[in-house]
Amino acid sequence: MAEITHLTAPELARRLAAGESVNLLDVRERWEYALNQIPGSRLTPMSELPEWAQQLDPTQEYILYCHHGIRSLHACAYLRSRGFTRLVNLAGGIDAWSREVDPTVPLY
Repeated sequence: MAEITHLTAPELARRLAAGESVNLLDVRERWEYALNQIPGSRLTPMSELPEWAQQLDPTQEYILYCHHGIRSLHACAYLRSRGFTRLVNLAGGIDAWSREVDPTVPLY
């Protein structure tokens, strides 16, 4: 079974700055997404994981993030168990993004 890859916030920033097209999924809840998000991300709440997972293409790469990287790691594990093979977890989540990449993104 494919392993889950981890990506740092600066590595994600470099990929985005290079114009790479990424499927960036935010697995936090709606109230968290309303506070802040990484530009270009799509809200896919962890609480609705079984529903939105059915709409994804298991052959595509997905980068998942949450607040600190724990929920997104669990979401990656769930997707991996459903046959997804190209999964990337943002280490440290949006908190790392705020601290290491974009300090204008509010911390909470």
